[in-house]
Amino acid sequence: MDTLALALARWQFAVLTIIHFFFVPLTLGITILLAILETLYVRTQDEVYKDMVKFWGKVFLVNFALGVVSGIVQEFQFGMNWSEYSRFMGDIFGAPLAIEALLAFYLESTFIGVWVFGWEKLSPKLHAATMWLIALGSNISALWILIANSFMQEPVGYVIRNGRAEMVDFFALITNPNVWVQFPHVLAAGIATAGFVILGLSAYLLLRGRRDAMVMRSFRVAAVYALLGTLLVVLVGHTQAQHIVAVQPMKMAAAEALQRSENPASFSILTITDEATGRELISLRIPYLLSILAYNRPSGEVKGIQELQAAYEARYGPGNYVPPINVTYWSFRLMVGAGFLMLALAAWAVYLVARERFADSPRFLKGLVWATALPYLASTTGWILTEVGRQPWIVFGLQRVEDAVSPTVSAGEIAFSLIFLLVLYILGMYAGVYLIGKHLRSAVASPQSVGAS
Repeated sequence: MDTLALALARWQFAVLTIIHFFFVPLTLGITILLAILETLYVRTQDEVYKDMVKFWGKVFLVNFALGVVSGIVQEFQFGMNWSEYSRFMGDIFGAPLAIEALLAFYLESTFIGVWVFGWEKLSPKLHAATMWLIALGSNISALWILIANSFMQEPVGYVIRNGRAEMVDFFALITNPNVWVQFPHVLAAGIATAGFVILGLSAYLLLRGRRDAMVMRSFRVAAVYALLGTLLVVLVGHTQAQHIVAVQPMKMAAAEALQRSENPASFSILTITDEATGRELISLRIPYLLSILAYNRPSGEVKGIQELQAAYEARYGPGNYVPPINVTYWSFRLMVGAGFLMLALAAWAVYLVARERFADSPRFLKGLVWATALPYLASTTGWILTEVGRQPWIVFGLQRVEDAVSPTVSAGEIAFSLIFLLVLYILGMYAGVYLIGKHLRSAVASPQSVGAS
């Protein structure tokens, strides 16, 4: 195994996946919101709702196009850089990916075309139905991807034959317990992302003097949507964390830098660990709190890193089964910190909306413009926690990362493709930001009515 090739393959997959996932949550959340807004237009015949759908629909289309382009490359990496993983997992991983492409993605992309070109050709009810189908297709697409990923987190419904994992129970695959804590979390994150993006962009338009009915109502709706999404993220995230304690205890131990098992277990406020020795250099903890979070009671054992390492060695053989502690620990805290900051900002935005004071709070509006980065920070660090915290496994308990890389692809070939694709991805992101910025600048420059909605 070429150690450098392995490292570069991991970097390539991580970097390109993170960039691709910048576009996914917004698509999941904004399609649902657009469907709701267009339904309100159909029911009320209020033209402001139609203006909102058309205006924010352009942001969705730019985001969707970049998500599709950046996502195509992801699957090619399995064959190029991770052929041993594909050989081992192809019988299982291929099924949900094929269903995602043939069912969900085609449903989504087909009806996007109908929606874009059907404004004057379809009845209002039928046109609104196409957006609901787009929202359905987008979120079903995410579900099938997460079904595939959940097998990597918690393998079910398989047997090992001839050195390969083979599916024996498709129903077990789609009802994997991990799916039903992971998918609601991703869906809620999409709602929160869409809420904060529209909230931040509406704040930008308000700061630039555009205070017509469309912008004012967009802010109001986005504030409520962002608060709803963030509340769901916190609640579902709590359930997902409890599931991790049960099925991947090493991930939670690393996320808490918990070296020794504790009962009751304490929650870390600040822990700095020497990963080479496992020694805690700084440790500030709140007694009982981790047990409360893990079991909803002030008692209950949470396994520590050292005990789990010994147990894994006894089960899987010699090796290092401890994920990078500092990366896992800080990604968990950045995710949680960003989430609770989003909750506070969304709650304050709703409060200002209720008091009709949001348009006259310039400092808060400026903060919301910058806060559009928070859901992306939370999603990125959440996925880093999910994937890095599973190390050294690529498929938990079945295949290690170093056994999954392609044996015939050189480090130079991976480095070339990494640099080439990274440049393309950065250019794509720049194009997306430019197009959305141009859309906003055009809105600021356009004639506007000053009336309230």
